[in-house]
Amino acid sequence: MTETNSKVVRLIFAIAMLALPVASWAQIGSHRNVFSIGANAGAVLSTVGFDPEVSQKQHVGFTGGFSWRYTSEKYFSTICSIAGEVNIASLGWKEDIVDVNDRPVINSNGAQEEYSRTLTYVQIPVFAHLAWGKERQGFNFFVQAGPQIGIMLSDKTTKNYDEPNLDAETGRSNTIVEQESMDIQHKFDYGIAAGLGLEYSNKHLGRFLLEGRYYYGLGNIFGSSKRDYFSKSNFGNIVIKATWLVDLTK
Repeated sequence: MTETNSKVVRLIFAIAMLALPVASWAQIGSHRNVFSIGANAGAVLSTVGFDPEVSQKQHVGFTGGFSWRYTSEKYFSTICSIAGEVNIASLGWKEDIVDVNDRPVINSNGAQEEYSRTLTYVQIPVFAHLAWGKERQGFNFFVQAGPQIGIMLSDKTTKNYDEPNLDAETGRSNTIVEQESMDIQHKFDYGIAAGLGLEYSNKHLGRFLLEGRYYYGLGNIFGSSKRDYFSKSNFGNIVIKATWLVDLTK
């Protein structure tokens, strides 16, 4: 089995594991029929898991878009829903450019070398959403997890040097620079996202959610075969976002 096929199998298995409990609850839980729509916005902190490793800081970007949720059952105290989003997200990586003494590396103009790559995606996550607490008036705590796909829309590089300083004494301690000149080879991204948060519901104002989420990419942005330079180049994203929903059906 190839590496790509293995990742697809793992993704399908994860989706199946998430679907099993929802299917079980649907048969024995107390029925609900609440469909909600709204919007979300927040910050995404991203890095790329390169192998060979590239020294990085968190790349800070924006994420926001459309949200929906369908609540179908309440199983004992657990409120069971399926939720999804369609977002525009600014991802990428920002390099941590220091020398062997952990000091900034200086370019030919006397400034600290800086490099960042910003990749803009359309992202579509779908979650199994489980909550405990008030359904309509008050607070509840929730966890959610599920698959996510993404399609790259644009690629922007920001740097302040022509050639990186790789001098053995004054240059970079991490000399991996191939990623700086490579085009993105795989514009389709896929992986698993999971988060937890708090929701406040008000019958007049709607539902307000605050969530922390982590996304682990199963795909690579560069080629990962034996003839390619990087064996791995997948996303790892931390997302902090707020969501507002209104119920269309109750």
